[in-house]
Amino acid sequence: MAPGAVEWAPPLAHVKLVRPRRCAAAGADTWALPARRRGGAPQPGGYSEPRGRPGGARLRLSPHQARQRFATVPVARLATVGSDGQPHIVPVTFAVDGNHIYSAVDAKPKSSRQLRRLRNIAGNPRVAVLADHYQQDWSSLWWVRADGYASILAEPSELARPLRLLAERYPQYRASPPDGPVIHILAERWVGWAASGRL
Repeated sequence: MAPGAVEWAPPLAHVKLVRPRRCAAAGADTWALPARRRGGAPQPGGYSEPRGRPGGARLRLSPHQARQRFATVPVARLATVGSDGQPHIVPVTFAVDGNHIYSAVDAKPKSSRQLRRLRNIAGNPRVAVLADHYQQDWSSLWWVRADGYASILAEPSELARPLRLLAERYPQYRASPPDGPVIHILAERWVGWAASGRL
């Protein structure tokens, strides 16, 4: 190869996938890239992820680490599914108490108090909540997702603690307490990834 020349490599779309394997949890076929050899070298025609940065190895977060990071961000994304099977995702403010996540229907302007997220939860309580951190230094990237079941709290006796936790996080709620129901999510699974061990 001539000095200074750039070696051409085929795009990932041309990588040959290995035969499908059954996914016991989903009951469906999934495809995988060819396994890598020891030391990170790819099989011939395979694909290898770039190595981690010197500042810290990429890591899969434990449930405890995931929950810790999740609680540091001011806004998360709540995903629900409607009766028509259509996904719906919205940004939400929230408070975390162990495996419990609370998000209130507050006084911010809305087209209707009959929010789609509430209708979706009434029909299908399975939800996911995603929190993430992005900045130009990609060694600081991370994301966390909580999967669980949601319910709607409306009784005064049920609302006292969630509203107190939310007011502790957001001064806007201390000035104007939410007057709508509270979404309660019991997280059954915490998963996450971080580019390094730095928080």
